Amino acid sequence: MNYISGSWSALSVTLRNFFRPITTQSRLDKPARLPEERAERYRASFALVHDEHGDTACIACKICENICPSSVITVVPGPKAESPNTGKKRAWLEDFTLDLQGCIYCELCVQVCPADAIVMRRVQEIPGYQREDLVLTMDRLYANETAKPHTWANASKLKEMQDPTRGLAPAAEATDASAAAPAAPAAPPAGAP
Repeated sequence: MNYISGSWSALSVTLRNFFRPITTQSRLDKPARLPEERAERYRASFALVHDEHGDTACIACKICENICPSSVITVVPGPKAESPNTGKKRAWLEDFTLDLQGCIYCELCVQVCPADAIVMRRVQEIPGYQREDLVLTMDRLYANETAKPHTWANASKLKEMQDPTRGLAPAAEATDASAAAPAAPAAPPAGAP
């Protein structure tokens, strides 16, 4: 008998919810959110940038490849050569590949970059139908530099934020010579041998 009453109870809940008005909204009714409207710290993709002279900022140090917990970054360093813009000899990047299939967007690669060469972007990559569409090659990473707005931080800003002395008042400097001189050793007690 409990089976029948339980079934009727479940059926009545189902019928009440079936005829209830719809409360969800379709995403087609609303326009898509623009990248500028997203939160400033929203991280969705990556880009490689150029320095102020127009050269690629990456020096192929492979620190980002070594720190990546998912091992999705591959850096191939090229030979050292002179920069056509500055004339200085420097390391160059031969190839850079980032696989978004395994990326956890931890931003460690951005934090450790000594040249601020890799940054996060606030716009996601276009969905693809093949796995190769989620692999960011050098050409796609450089195209993201100008095509997509970047997030708020690069390696220099993140290192500055993690400085333990940040926000502390500067240490007071001693102005008189007596404070700078080391203290004289204490005299031994009168009764000591």
